Amino acid sequence: MFEGLRISVVVPARNEVDWIADMVRSIPAWVDHVVVVDDASDDLTSEVAATTHRDAEVLRHDCRRGVGGAIVSGYRSALARGTDVAVVMAGDGQMCPDDLPALLRPLARGEADYAKGDRLKHPDVRRVMPPARYFAGHAFSWLTGRAVGMPTLSDSQSGYTAITRRALLAMDLSAMWTGYGYPNDLLGMVRAAGFDAIDVPVRPVYRGEKSGLRPHHLLVVGALIARVAVRRALAGERRAPATPRSQAQELRDVVPHGLGGAAADAE
Repeated sequence: MFEGLRISVVVPARNEVDWIADMVRSIPAWVDHVVVVDDASDDLTSEVAATTHRDAEVLRHDCRRGVGGAIVSGYRSALARGTDVAVVMAGDGQMCPDDLPALLRPLARGEADYAKGDRLKHPDVRRVMPPARYFAGHAFSWLTGRAVGMPTLSDSQSGYTAITRRALLAMDLSAMWTGYGYPNDLLGMVRAAGFDAIDVPVRPVYRGEKSGLRPHHLLVVGALIARVAVRRALAGERRAPATPRSQAQELRDVVPHGLGGAAADAE
């Protein structure tokens, strides 16, 4: 637990056999639930994840659903287990576990219901992050920030996130975009549901790989940002009340309505 809250870590993974064991072992021992969601890997990602020393839950998709789809399956598993906060840490080990407490603290204190890692503010970002990702990240952040009503938003493409139970239950997870650009869509859903989001500086972690950014990704993310803006306009300026730290127990008391059969969607 973290400051009285039950924590789940969702690990989306596809063909991460070289990294998944070390990644799962790196998750702090105080995390209550770890769920690895193998998105139809062609290798032994699921088998290796199941042999780590942690009691990790391993789910496997029979067909590829995309990283967003894997995260949705993980969220549903976390909700079914009564988690208070669900964190996403990718199976490639590019999210430093040392940053996890900083990501959770604003949620535990009731400052927001969604915390997002911000690599662009880290002093090492220009040295570590591939240039295409760096410049595209700034451009997408500028556009996404205005679409969701957060003009100071930074690093909209970061997948290192934490979200409260009540925010997850307020959203239609089946409507979330599942492919490249899902962080923009998820942030838009959070804001359209009336919840606050916050940026938390985190370390950029790369291993020298080339950026996978392609021209068509720019079009996809642009379309998603436009959808986010329309969704927010239709939802109006609805806002959820902040959750004071003294009321953290409320997160456990929420009944997971509409979850019947949801966990079964994750093979």
